[in-house]
Amino acid sequence: MSTLEDKILGEKTHYYCSSSSEDENDSEDFDKEVDKEEDKYIRSDTSSYSNAPSYSEWDGSSSNTGPKGVIKDWQRFKQIETEKQAVLAKERIELIKKLSLSCRTDLDEEKEKLEETDPELADLLTDEFLITYQKQRMKEMLAKAEKLRFGQLINLETADQFVESIDNEDKSVTIIIHIYEDKVIGCKTMNGCLTALAEDYPFVKFCKISGSVAGLSKHFKQKGVPALLVYKQGQIIGNFVQLTEQLGSDFYASDVESFLIENGMLADRSCVPSIISGIKQEQC
Repeated sequence: MSTLEDKILGEKTHYYCSSSSEDENDSEDFDKEVDKEEDKYIRSDTSSYSNAPSYSEWDGSSSNTGPKGVIKDWQRFKQIETEKQAVLAKERIELIKKLSLSCRTDLDEEKEKLEETDPELADLLTDEFLITYQKQRMKEMLAKAEKLRFGQLINLETADQFVESIDNEDKSVTIIIHIYEDKVIGCKTMNGCLTALAEDYPFVKFCKISGSVAGLSKHFKQKGVPALLVYKQGQIIGNFVQLTEQLGSDFYASDVESFLIENGMLADRSCVPSIISGIKQEQC
């Protein structure tokens, strides 16, 4: 049965104000609910961080745009780049070693095969043996050539001596014959130059013969001398007339030497192989 007070309050329970003890209980229940919600939020937020990619698994994109994240991403990038460079450097060194071992000439391979098949012959074909053999052969050739040493200007007194000096000489000897006339300017100078060259080129046969003795025409004796005729193996290989037009009336042995070298009649002494010059020095 409702009372007057219930009627005044409308009999509404949600309008009812509890005592102080009931208020405290309700407050505690509310706080617990709030705490539960906060714990739930914190756990969900923590789990989202735990699923974030680590810096050690950097894939080229940054998951953190803050300054520290950018620095860590850059450090990891440089580390990966350094590791790649180290691997490339190692591969490059291995390739260089491989190529250096494979760069062998055909001569080296043939020598190795020869050492396997015939070691005695391989020993004979060493550089030291070849040099010794070359020197020995040069000594033999120089000993043979020593018999063909001249070293002076030979005067041919007859036409027969002129022919014999060419036909009866060794085929390896170069013969240079000067045709002169005493009254012609330059012939006396040429004889003096050839005397000096005969000493410098002892294996070349230098001769002289008067145009009158050789039976040459009067015109040639006046206009053709001084003349140099060069023979080898019985054949004329050089014919130079009236050399005063090219050398002048006053010339020296060096001028005649240069002229003959330029025309291929004499070998340049500066081009003599060192092995020959060394043997000559040993003989001296």
